[in-house]
Amino acid sequence: MRTDNHERARRLIDALHVEGITDSERRWLEAHQAECPACQARAQATEKAIQSLRSNTVLIDPAVVGITQARVRLRARELQANHMHLRALWISCGLSWLVGAVTAPLLWEAIAWVGRQFDASQAVRIMAFVIFWIAPATVVGAFMAWRHAPVAGMRGDHEPWER
Repeated sequence: MRTDNHERARRLIDALHVEGITDSERRWLEAHQAECPACQARAQATEKAIQSLRSNTVLIDPAVVGITQARVRLRARELQANHMHLRALWISCGLSWLVGAVTAPLLWEAIAWVGRQFDASQAVRIMAFVIFWIAPATVVGAFMAWRHAPVAGMRGDHEPWER
C-alpha cells in the first residue's frame, strides 16, 4: 500500500467522526480498511475512544449552570444592543456622507466668496475648506472617545470601554 493511501484513510477516519464524509469517501475507506489491518485498527481505536468519552458524565453544580446561563443571556443582550448601536452608526455615517456630498459645493462657494472678500490666497481657501470639512467628524470622534474613556478608579479590571 502506498503511504498516501494510509494518510488519506487517517484523515477520513478523523473526518468521519467530526464533520462527516461523503458516500464515495465512505466506500473508499471501507474498501481500504478491508485490505489494511493497520487502518482498520486505527478506526476501531478511534471509535472506542469516542465511545469512552461519550460514556463519561460530568456532574455540575446547578448554581454554576444557572450563573452561566444568566451570563450567557446577559452577553446575548449586550451583543444585540451593540448590533443596534452599530446599525445606527452606519446609518448616521451614510447620512453624514450624503449631506457632506450635497453641501460640499455650497461650502466651497461660501469659502471662495469669503476668500475673495478678504483677498485670501487659494491655499488659504483650500485649507479652510478642509478644516470645515473635517471639523464635524473630529468633534464627534473626540466626544465618542471621551464618552468611552475609562474613568480612573472606577474599575480595576479589563473593561476600559464600559462606563
